[in-house]
Amino acid sequence: MPREYRKDPDVISRLSPEQYQVTQENGTERAFGNVYWDNKEPGIYVDVVSGEPLFASVDKYDSGTGWPSFTAPIVPENVVMIRDTSHGMARTEARSAHGDSHLGHVFDDGPAEQGGLRYCMNSAALHFIALADLEREGYGEYRRLFESETPD
Repeated sequence: MPREYRKDPDVISRLSPEQYQVTQENGTERAFGNVYWDNKEPGIYVDVVSGEPLFASVDKYDSGTGWPSFTAPIVPENVVMIRDTSHGMARTEARSAHGDSHLGHVFDDGPAEQGGLRYCMNSAALHFIALADLEREGYGEYRRLFESETPD
């Protein structure tokens, strides 16, 4: 049975002030001072509100910006792109499809050999699930992202 992802008011009530400000009020956390900007552990990142799978460590790279950056979402349908003209500039906002959380922004200065996009996300919008915990947390299907493609 497929898992249902949704914006959960009970979860929202338990968010930290920073998580609330980022996900519900379209905020941005401080660069280089957030929990996942330099996380190198294998695993996936899910929406802190809905739990929907968003990004994997295999697509994470050091963009030098101080925020977790990815080349692509693991489930493209879970990341909605919206034109953002706030702050006097035109950008592309990334939101979670089911939780409607503000995640960050998408820029076209990512690694060219991996599609050229940089998904610059706020750690406060994400919950990291380590590879060793995927099964226990109900995300076992994403273990395949970490399996070697080389034959035995």
